Amino acid sequence: MRFSTLSLRSVSIAAALVAATATAHASLTIPVNALVANSVQAFSSDAMAAFSLQAVSVIPLGTATAVAGTDNAFNLPITTITIGSGLSITKGDARGSALQFSRTTTSGVNYAVTLANFTIDYTGKQVLADVTLKGNTTTAKQQAIYSFNTETPLAIKYKFPLSITAHEVLNQLMLTEDTKTSFMTGLKLPAFVRSVLNTVDFGTLTQDIAVKFRAKPVSMTPYVPAP
Repeated sequence: MRFSTLSLRSVSIAAALVAATATAHASLTIPVNALVANSVQAFSSDAMAAFSLQAVSVIPLGTATAVAGTDNAFNLPITTITIGSGLSITKGDARGSALQFSRTTTSGVNYAVTLANFTIDYTGKQVLADVTLKGNTTTAKQQAIYSFNTETPLAIKYKFPLSITAHEVLNQLMLTEDTKTSFMTGLKLPAFVRSVLNTVDFGTLTQDIAVKFRAKPVSMTPYVPAP
């Protein structure tokens, strides 16, 4: 009860700060890791077919989990949202979540590319992530990995007495040139695959936020791949 009371009070204070900040045309980042707030990456059938042809598997790491009953969808808990002027959401983060793309060649050599700490940049209409190639000592921080289209704009619903939910769907996830290069290099893919990556729609990102509390807040510690 104490946790819920204090958390609700914190949300109320945050809402008041948001209103004041919006009036000032500034921005404010609010933690939502204690709320039921999730982003689900669902890879398209074309993307899954491309993975299969090159023996690429997708492995959830950190706070990311596979969606039960599917082989193509992964849950990435949302940890913060950033509010801009006019109460518009300008950014959403899934800090701590990671997806590893792994490929083992017929000779038994394993290659991998890890995307971690995802950010949806609504202003630039891109999805960003930290990109690490297995064996590399450096990480490309917050590299643009996808461009996107908005299929279902963010809609906030209120139901009496105190039920607030938000839902949106982003589609047409197309790899950026930098990330195509990361996959080609990090997974040692054949040269012809580049032209395939130019045309594959990687699926959808669906965001659902409910103003109710998780049993346990999600960690906000950024995911760092093992050396």
